[in-house]
Amino acid sequence: MGAGHAHDGPPPRASERTTTILTALVGLVVFITAMGAAAVWPTDYSFMGSIPSTAEGARWVTATITSIEDDGSATAEIRGEESGSRDIATLGDPTIVLHVGDDVKALELPDGTLGFSDFERSSPMLVLFIVYVILVLVVARWRGLGALLGLAGAFGVVVFFTIPALFNGHDALVVGLVTGAGALFVLLYLAHGPNARTTTAYLGTLAGLLVTALLGWWAVGASKLTGLWSEEGSHLEFYNRGISLQGMVLCGIILAGLGVLNDVTVTQASAVWELRAARPDLTWQQLFVRAMRIGRDHIASTVYTIAFAYVGAALPLLMVVSLYGASLGVTLTSAEIAEEVVRSLVGSIGLVLAVPLTTLIGALVVAGDSMSASVPEPDEEDAGAVAAP
Repeated sequence: MGAGHAHDGPPPRASERTTTILTALVGLVVFITAMGAAAVWPTDYSFMGSIPSTAEGARWVTATITSIEDDGSATAEIRGEESGSRDIATLGDPTIVLHVGDDVKALELPDGTLGFSDFERSSPMLVLFIVYVILVLVVARWRGLGALLGLAGAFGVVVFFTIPALFNGHDALVVGLVTGAGALFVLLYLAHGPNARTTTAYLGTLAGLLVTALLGWWAVGASKLTGLWSEEGSHLEFYNRGISLQGMVLCGIILAGLGVLNDVTVTQASAVWELRAARPDLTWQQLFVRAMRIGRDHIASTVYTIAFAYVGAALPLLMVVSLYGASLGVTLTSAEIAEEVVRSLVGSIGLVLAVPLTTLIGALVVAGDSMSASVPEPDEEDAGAVAAP
């Protein structure tokens, strides 16, 4: 049964030679990313806050509904002030259903009039965020903390680099690739640590990202996706005609696939490592074939995960489109739906190709004498200490 080949110790670690090669590859990627970032680095941040959110003399306030009249009119009291209750206008919108005690966002005009804007949701959202952070830390421990820090760093890249670069009119393909390579570097190494397995996942993800970017660049142009159909695109076009809405669509397609690509590549790298630990006698070809059995299942499940994620996000739009008597072909190729379809297809193609690429890189890295003696990882040492009598 091959029991003699079993290996119950910790996963193997890369030899010094393998580590040197992988470090050189990552260093090259980082250098190219830095050069790309320098070429499209934003120099003008004046767009931030350039459009006032209120008219002069008005302000946003948080108010609590204090009473509801039979005719639907309501009164509210501004939180933190003792000015008493005052009428709050809802413009007769039947979809706005208020109850006593509701916290709402309102616009206070210079004459003191309150106008309903939206419901206050900060409290329940904060509770969800706290529960999420606690669960991640309890279940994933230090790796969970690294993932959260990496996520914060990646969002920082998007906010302080990607968005300003697009507003500055820089090439969206370069901006998307630089953002993806930089964000993935922060995410992966903070969450999984600087080791050969993480580097394998990073290189595999970059390969899938490059495929996604190039295919998205072609698909956006060939499909004539202008980005004008959405309300956000219209606002951006009205605000600044120098912004490339088509480039914005392309950059969005590139970034949309990062999370799923990262998921499958980390899983495949781990699968190859565990196979090597269990069967150190396997050649790289045998490792590749066995790991791809896992990869095919992951591809199958993730492909429909992507599709349903986009369907869920675009459900209201699909419902609106379904009201019209157009054929399925016309509906799917309409401006409203085509962007989601292209995003889903491009992301799925990048995902499908990233799995064998990551598996191949991992198999070449761990096969033969490219690995040195195993050294327990921190969490495994902890587990062993707990299990020890």
